[in-house]
This record gives sequence, C-alpha cells and structure tokens, in this order.
Amino acid sequence: MKWKITYLLTHRNLITAIILLVGLGSSILIYLTADIASDSGLVNDFENSKKYVHDLEIYGGKANVLANELTNWFAGLWHGKSLAFTVACITIVIALGFYFITYDLNSDAHNENKRDGTG
Repeated sequence: MKWKITYLLTHRNLITAIILLVGLGSSILIYLTADIASDSGLVNDFENSKKYVHDLEIYGGKANVLANELTNWFAGLWHGKSLAFTVACITIVIALGFYFITYDLNSDAHNENKRDGTG
C-alpha cells in the first residue's frame, strides 16, 4: 500500500504544479497583452470632483462615499494590468488550498494504512 500513498503524493504535487503553471502563465500573458486601464478623462474628473463627492455624501452619508470608493476599487481589479495581479493571487490561493486539502486527505490515508498494518 506504500505505492498508493506515493502515487497520491505524486498526483497531488503534479496537479498543484499544473494549477500554478496555468494560472501564473495566464496572468503573465494578461499582463503582457493588457493596456493600462484608463477611463475617460471626463469621467475621472467628474467622479473625483468635490461636487460629486458632496452630492454622494448628501444622498447617503459617509457610508455612500465609502461604498462608491470600494465599488470603483473592486471594478478596477478586473481591467487591464491589475487583472493579471488578480489572476495571480487567485491562482496562488487555489493552488495552496488544493495542496493543503489533499495533504490532509493523504495523511488520513497514511494513518489508515498504519492502523491496518500495511503502511
């Protein structure tokens, strides 16, 4: 049964490496091909004006201004070069999550083999 554990470990490492290669390769490709995300100058000027911020604050208070800033920040993560960094971070989180979830499963299988006397 020792070969089964080695087989599982090899597959875990291989799948983790594939996740990292595809995800980080995609993020590099996105970074190299993406343009710098730039909105229209008029839209930026309007959204950064004191009148716009004042109107937001009148309609919904400070929470509305903060929610607007958070929404604009989150929307900016999915455009241009910042998308490459977002994809890279998500890839790393998924790869680490997969590795540690399967690490726990492999240690359970190893402990089961020890109890059976086959490991």
